[in-house]
Amino acid sequence: MTNAAPLPYPSGWFCVGLARDVPPGRVRTARLMGEDVVLYRTRRGTLRAVGPHCPHLGAHFGAGGTVRGEDLVCPFHGFAFGPDGSCTGAPDGTRLRAGLAHHHLAERDGVLYVWRGIADEPPTWELPPPVGAVPLAWWRGEVLSHPQEVMENGVDFRHVSVLHGLDTRETAPPEVAGPLFTIHQRTTTRFPGLGAVGLDQPVALAGLGTMRLVAELPELGGRLRVWVLATPVAPWRTLVRFAVACSASAGVPGVLGAAADRAASWVALRAAVRIIKQDRPVLAHKRYLAQPRLVPGERSIGLFRRWARQFYGEEACRAEPRADGAPAD
Repeated sequence: MTNAAPLPYPSGWFCVGLARDVPPGRVRTARLMGEDVVLYRTRRGTLRAVGPHCPHLGAHFGAGGTVRGEDLVCPFHGFAFGPDGSCTGAPDGTRLRAGLAHHHLAERDGVLYVWRGIADEPPTWELPPPVGAVPLAWWRGEVLSHPQEVMENGVDFRHVSVLHGLDTRETAPPEVAGPLFTIHQRTTTRFPGLGAVGLDQPVALAGLGTMRLVAELPELGGRLRVWVLATPVAPWRTLVRFAVACSASAGVPGVLGAAADRAASWVALRAAVRIIKQDRPVLAHKRYLAQPRLVPGERSIGLFRRWARQFYGEEACRAEPRADGAPAD
């Protein structure tokens, strides 16, 4: 973090890629909070996330490292490391007493997450259970913003109508359960051939890295699932991923049904990407206000801000916003 960043990196689980992009025998590099994370899967399918540099002389595993059986092999001197991080030897039989530092890794619905804690603490909470569907359409793009700012858009209903032209309303106050924050909303939109359709969309936030939306589509006989994944890659730079799984092929068997689901997912993804592309220039130029002057009807923003404080160290806590336009206490 630099002095120019008004919020530090938050703790929590953050997306580092897709499970399908790390098949057995592959090595991949992801960026998280100013550092590289190396992902690899052994030939038997064990998935690991480790620090990027070999403890021998610092070679980067993501720049030529390979998987040999169950071992990750350094590209520089051939030192191999087993799934537990211990050195299993070099080509001449030499072994290092040093091992690899592992990151806590989790997989949900085909998405890979790495845990980053305050002062390197181990995970203090778990991600919600899978929704039972793997995303069928993906988009990724970088925004000059912070994950908290990206996630706050989920409770900023006023901007949805002004900036995006959508009729989205809060139907009940948010629910808070530790690291989980659930938003209740209804969006009225138009589908080709169906006209205006109302979607009741419970939106679940798991920390400041994951927003998950599930909406029933009775008119289409299916269900829409959308993931918004915010990964801090550098101070005030966030890689945002949108993922969509849309089941709209009720009664359509086999290959035709799968093709219909994929096509519907890409249609829904384009609508979601249009929204983030409208948000991107605003997020890049807005200033984070620790004490915003909220107006009536924006109490959920204040609740979100208070909930988000748990993901930072005590020294990073900010004064709580008030919903009456008065300065915070």
